Amino acid sequence: MRKTIAVLLAAAFALSALSGCGKTKYEPVAIDESLDKCTVCNMGVADNSFATEIILKSKKALKFDDLGDLFIWKQQNGTKDIGEQFVRDYNTKEWVKLSDATYVYDKTIRTPMAYNVISFKEKSDAEAFVSKEGIGQILTAKDLDDRKWEMNEDMKKDMMSEHADKMKAHGSSVEGGGDTGMTESK
Repeated sequence: MRKTIAVLLAAAFALSALSGCGKTKYEPVAIDESLDKCTVCNMGVADNSFATEIILKSKKALKFDDLGDLFIWKQQNGTKDIGEQFVRDYNTKEWVKLSDATYVYDKTIRTPMAYNVISFKEKSDAEAFVSKEGIGQILTAKDLDDRKWEMNEDMKKDMMSEHADKMKAHGSSVEGGGDTGMTESK
């Protein structure tokens, strides 16, 4: 009898230990605006509503200044090494799993790299944004996977021109590349 109880306890312990296996928890990493650069475009990542992250299975964090750049990275590198993906809620900047968020696209929504998609933790907040602004199409994470990711070239040109004008007004030059500072914050 004692042997049976010991075997049952050992089996229960082993089963409970195994139930946690394979469930690695991935967490978003804080943005350091003075250091973090977008993995795709090399522009500074602002600690704002547009920041996104991929946490690799190795726990390395890849940071992006625009949701579109995250998807460009996935198209170029695949998804097998991804542990989790995070976006920011447009209203609160709270980190949200990409798969759990709801998205709004409209060609007039300004994002740092002109991909024109913003994210919301709650679908009701996305719907409220569309209702209030009178623009936008509600999208799911699945819709984003199926999307053809292209920059809004007209918006990007306008943003570059605005930045060049600001640099001229401050006596600086945009020549030589680098961070154009196009990250817009709320």
